Amino acid sequence: MDRRKFLQNSSLVATAVTLSPFDFSAKTKSSSFRVGFLSDTHVKPTDIAETGMRNAFRHVNQLESKVDFIINGGDSIMDALKASKEKVQAQWDVWNKVLNDENKLPIYHCIGNHDAWGWQMTELEVKNDPLYDKQWVLKQHKMKNRFYSFEYNNWKFIILDSAHENNGGYIARIDEEQFAWLENELKTTDSSKHICIVSHIPIVSFCSAMFVDKNEPNGDWKISRALLHVDSRRLIDLFKNYSNIVCCLSGHIHLQDSVEYFGIQYYCNGAVSGDWWGGPFKGFAPAYALFEFFNDGNVKRQIINYA
Repeated sequence: MDRRKFLQNSSLVATAVTLSPFDFSAKTKSSSFRVGFLSDTHVKPTDIAETGMRNAFRHVNQLESKVDFIINGGDSIMDALKASKEKVQAQWDVWNKVLNDENKLPIYHCIGNHDAWGWQMTELEVKNDPLYDKQWVLKQHKMKNRFYSFEYNNWKFIILDSAHENNGGYIARIDEEQFAWLENELKTTDSSKHICIVSHIPIVSFCSAMFVDKNEPNGDWKISRALLHVDSRRLIDLFKNYSNIVCCLSGHIHLQDSVEYFGIQYYCNGAVSGDWWGGPFKGFAPAYALFEFFNDGNVKRQIINYA
């Protein structure tokens, strides 16, 4: 079956319950593998957050049909943007403790905006601290670089770093160094290998427009530079040159959608924390995504409301 036609015919509608009609109970032998996509855990040293994270990672580890590895979509901890060193360390301590206790699967990390330390702090000593920016999260996740790729079966996964400091806030894009690396990564990947691209903040998404509750006074939709890649057009134009790019995965919005654009499926996958551990966010319960990647280039997604 043609991959692009398959994706067009299987486009999913956003909903607050399970988003996929697919049956994951019986894995096709050697024709596919499964990935748990857990994003926006936002863990902190409270009973609710710690228990919720434990439940999510315990759930994906105990699925009857084996999961091959996990992708952490970013925002592992509640917030490091303007927290003291003591508070940031306390958050990472909970993250590492729960991960050590509950997760036995290989895990690949993507950096979220709330994982970066000090962007909203004005103290000069913070800016000069060796842990400033993304150095702390790189150390915690034992990541060699903030963007990277890896291969599994006949798939390549490209992990991008999509959140960057911007005048005390943040903006969604990739920097020039990363763009040059991405160009080369795509160019040097064998055309027979299927590609999945991961970014914390969506490259293409409808629910980025739904995060804000009101339109502009004149009725225009409002999409913040912090909610959708400002370089989406540039990335889309690059992606058009590679028919083996199958899908892009993201988190960040805490909402769920699936958008097919120029033959590529863009999945926004909700949040493990829901409304930052306050229940559902805009109707979307705390959840993670279960993906099945097939050797022929097809992809299936199921949203798991683990709680």
